[in-house]
Amino acid sequence: MSRPRIIFFGYSEVGYECLSLLLERGDNVVALITHEDNPSEKIWFQTPAVAAREKGLPIFTPPKVNTPEWIERIAALQPDLILSVYYRNMISSKILALPRLGAFNMHGSLLPKYRGRAPINWAVLHGESRLGMTLHRMVKSADAGAVVDQEGVDISPRDTAEQAFRQVLPCARRVLARQIDALLAGTAKETPQDETQVTYFGGRTPEDGRILWTQSSRQIFNLIRAVTDPYPGAFSDIGASRLMVWWAEPDSPAARGRRGRPGEVLSVAPLVVATADGALELTKTDWRGGGPAELRVGQIL
Repeated sequence: MSRPRIIFFGYSEVGYECLSLLLERGDNVVALITHEDNPSEKIWFQTPAVAAREKGLPIFTPPKVNTPEWIERIAALQPDLILSVYYRNMISSKILALPRLGAFNMHGSLLPKYRGRAPINWAVLHGESRLGMTLHRMVKSADAGAVVDQEGVDISPRDTAEQAFRQVLPCARRVLARQIDALLAGTAKETPQDETQVTYFGGRTPEDGRILWTQSSRQIFNLIRAVTDPYPGAFSDIGASRLMVWWAEPDSPAARGRRGRPGEVLSVAPLVVATADGALELTKTDWRGGGPAELRVGQIL
């Protein structure tokens, strides 16, 4: 009997790790469908195209995968199983219906929490202490299918989103390693998600990094660590200038016990700014746009 044919949809380092696992095992991956790297995006991760090229695997980068042309091309590849790992576009029901063994996705959260885009960034922003990866069946609605397996790790309340990602990353490979034989045999067990526990968040844009000084110190600190480098960063505009905030300390000696109006500059050297319930020392910053602005004590950001 011929080995099941797998089409792998993927991007990011999670996609790289999972595709590498399949290729190391000698599974019958017949194609990688992925994305062209965006020249305006900082590519700080390995992509599955790297693993595919090493093995001579066909790589396709359709700008829109759900067109009649691409549905026909994917059907012609006769997939028995579709695996999606950090592929950034929705895959249509017509494609999901093609493989006899089904279509499954690796999502970067402990579903049913944090369905949608950028789940690790959102989880860090909301102060979650445990993050993970979930393998689930793909259905019409994003991240809503029954769960096959998931694994989580505890993170520090000071971890950045990238540090959290690095800790969560191995979970994806371990989950897939545990379940791939069952997926290929059509015997994977599935558990419906608890719809009462669902949370959903959309994609993030650079504008979502704007600091709202009326929030608490912890909320602002969580935003900063969720979007700091290699992501676009948190910021506060001062006239035509933009102050980028790459790190802050909510409990430094300079900030501890300080109060003021939200956004008020309490100290310039070191730079301390009041929040809704205290203050933050902004320890790593730079200026964009109109260049450095003159900051003064008592100024409101």
